Amino acid sequence: MLESKKNRILLFVSAFFIIALVLFAILRDNSESITLSQATQMLLDKDVTKVVATNEYVYLKTENGYFKIASSQVTPQMFTNYKVEVGSESNILIYILFLVLFLGLGTMLLRFLQKRDGFQISKDGISRNASSKPEISAPIEAIKSDVSFDDIGGISDVKIELEEIIDFMRNPKRYKSFGARLPRGVLLVGPPGVGKTMIAKAVANAAGVPFYYQSGASFVQIYVGMGAKRVHELFAAAKKNAPSIIFIDEIDAVGKKRDGQRNDEREATLNQLLTEMDGFEASSSVIVIAATNNIGVLDSALLRAGRFDRRVFVELPTKRERASILEKYLAKVPHNIDTLQVADITVGFNGAALAALVNEAALLALRQNEFQVNIEHFYQVKDKVMFGKKKLQMLNDKQKSYLVTYQAGKALIATYFDLPFEKLMLSNEKLLPVSNEAFLQQDLEAQVKMHLAGVVTCDLKYQQHASSAKQDLDEAKELVRKMCDEYGMSTSILGDANEQQNVLDRLYGECKTLLESNSELIEQIESILYERESITKNEIKKLFR
Repeated sequence: MLESKKNRILLFVSAFFIIALVLFAILRDNSESITLSQATQMLLDKDVTKVVATNEYVYLKTENGYFKIASSQVTPQMFTNYKVEVGSESNILIYILFLVLFLGLGTMLLRFLQKRDGFQISKDGISRNASSKPEISAPIEAIKSDVSFDDIGGISDVKIELEEIIDFMRNPKRYKSFGARLPRGVLLVGPPGVGKTMIAKAVANAAGVPFYYQSGASFVQIYVGMGAKRVHELFAAAKKNAPSIIFIDEIDAVGKKRDGQRNDEREATLNQLLTEMDGFEASSSVIVIAATNNIGVLDSALLRAGRFDRRVFVELPTKRERASILEKYLAKVPHNIDTLQVADITVGFNGAALAALVNEAALLALRQNEFQVNIEHFYQVKDKVMFGKKKLQMLNDKQKSYLVTYQAGKALIATYFDLPFEKLMLSNEKLLPVSNEAFLQQDLEAQVKMHLAGVVTCDLKYQQHASSAKQDLDEAKELVRKMCDEYGMSTSILGDANEQQNVLDRLYGECKTLLESNSELIEQIESILYERESITKNEIKKLFR
């Protein structure tokens, strides 16, 4: 069918050129140019039988052919014995015929394309109808994975889970002789930036098999049926080159729960994915690895046994894992630091954030013309990586005094309860990193007090606080709500609104008592913050002593 369309288009183009050549041969100016002396001699010899004048040339017809001379070279007196006819430019006539021919054939071609291929003409140009057939997508090809497990730090537990799959793909006979089969699917679950894609590439590299990478979004097509077709092509290519690995990143883009809301294309694509995974033969040696940030949104049919048989949870790295990751990234960076020390100040960082941290520290060292990166560089760029670079807004003296007091109270409480921070900047709204680690009740209460500390300190000194306290107050209320409603950390397991208010009032009172008893210390912290606009945890500890 496609070949037939190509032939028709080629026929139209060929016909256009043939007709154009014929018209050019017929209508082109084939007269011979002559000089003034030659024209004068022809007129004197009375060889000229007809004279035609145009704006550009004067044409002389003789028995030997047609001749022309530029109109600017002759005078009317030369043709007193001849009847001069006024003619039009033949070139103009040719141009007009060419234009008519081009428009005619162009219209015929567009109508043909509109009928056959669904093109339509609009004020924005030529576009394809939504109901027409889309262009053929590029063939799916395997990519070469150059990532090894040695390139990834802090995933020892995950590596143990996947080594069995690697060994199976290397030595399938050993497992088949024992009656075991290869898991059809492995689901990597974890927050963004923990290295799920790198892990899948490392598995393919270690197993030495073709690696087919696709993102879930690449299956979401505007054309009905194209997503399902893409899934089929992916699995067909993987089976053809088995043993192989298919990796689908962000699978929740195509594998979300079917909630009854009609979406024919997404459901067709998901159904095709389910069908392909069911269609694996025991001997196909093709495994699907998928990654998601949120397993809760995936369709239950995708998670049942026989599809994704194994789930591997990739969590945020621990302190030792962060140190291992940092060693990888610092291998080519001249430095004089202890990775465990940097790991201490990077609670809540994922692998991608650690990579960005090392890069920012190296860039800072270069800007300062240092020969190597030191721990101070990491202190200076940590907040930039965590929260983004934020410039301190222009404040008058009174506003700055309020902000200094507010931050001084937070810094004191955070240091007193040994919360995970290393340096407080006057421009930072957040002090603690985001962490999914489990906390005891006393840890959560310490965090609530830290969020309330700025408000309490300002209330004690100025009997009022600023509107900038909104974010801290919101976080304090949310923590108290979770403590009462979700964690059962109130006087009753099922806490209500009154219980939340009681907990918040109690923690506010305890924070106020602690800050009142350390008023001199707060003044010392304020003095440092006002002058330098920053203070470290170690400096506050020295003031405590």
